[in-house]
Amino acid sequence: MSIAGGVSKCIDRGLSIGCTAIQIFTGFNNRWASRAIQSNDLLDYLSNRSRVRIIFAHNNYLINLASNDPVKSSRSFFSMRKELKRAEALKIPFLVIHPGSHLGAGEKSGIQRIAEKLNRLFEETKGSHIRILLETSAGQGTNIGYRFEHLAEIISLISYPEQIGICFDTCHAFAAGYDLRTLKVYQDTLDRFDRIIGISNIYAFHLNDSKYPLGSRRDRHEHIGKGFLGLNAFNLLLNDERFVNIPMVLETPKGTGMEEDRRNLVLLRSLIKAEPEN
Repeated sequence: MSIAGGVSKCIDRGLSIGCTAIQIFTGFNNRWASRAIQSNDLLDYLSNRSRVRIIFAHNNYLINLASNDPVKSSRSFFSMRKELKRAEALKIPFLVIHPGSHLGAGEKSGIQRIAEKLNRLFEETKGSHIRILLETSAGQGTNIGYRFEHLAEIISLISYPEQIGICFDTCHAFAAGYDLRTLKVYQDTLDRFDRIIGISNIYAFHLNDSKYPLGSRRDRHEHIGKGFLGLNAFNLLLNDERFVNIPMVLETPKGTGMEEDRRNLVLLRSLIKAEPEN
């Protein structure tokens, strides 16, 4: 949900189409600098916060904790620290981040840099209750996080395990080669995730269909049921009792209004308790 006009506006926007879980950007999503949240807007947001079950945030897309470029690495770190400060003021429990891109330096060194930066952030923000969620990636370019093993390795290097977790993006996982379309492959993928990372480490889902086929390594979201992932994958996920209390949000294409979001939500809710295909 957009925070245009003030962060408190995201609540009214979400409620207008029946959201119980909302994801926001706490500032600009594609600029290094963001304006401070005004005190009156913050008070309005906090006083209305309880009208929605959960609000969490996604970080700025420019942030790359895996970068080996000194300038971009420093900018990413300090921008991330500001993200955490704004999220703390908004009493947000989770901050979703793209793990990062190694930009040719190699996955091992990129993973090491991500863990080092996160540990430094946790050290410098001691007392924070925000859990950073590493998002599963599609594997486009030199992005890290398209293998469950990448995410498991980052988590293993974190000195503050109570402040790290996973956001499972359905489009990204599918594009990375993890199938979810039938009961068997869905179970195989989630069993594999459980063995490598642990199901209990999933704290949020992004529900997105995929414009491209399985294993394409292309990060292009599609409306629910309109892509290569298809409705049955969402049917299986929404009826998986392990995830009943895990927040799920849309990151499907946007139009000028919110009618697309409304249609996707109605469709997803219609799948709950429906009989999935095998």
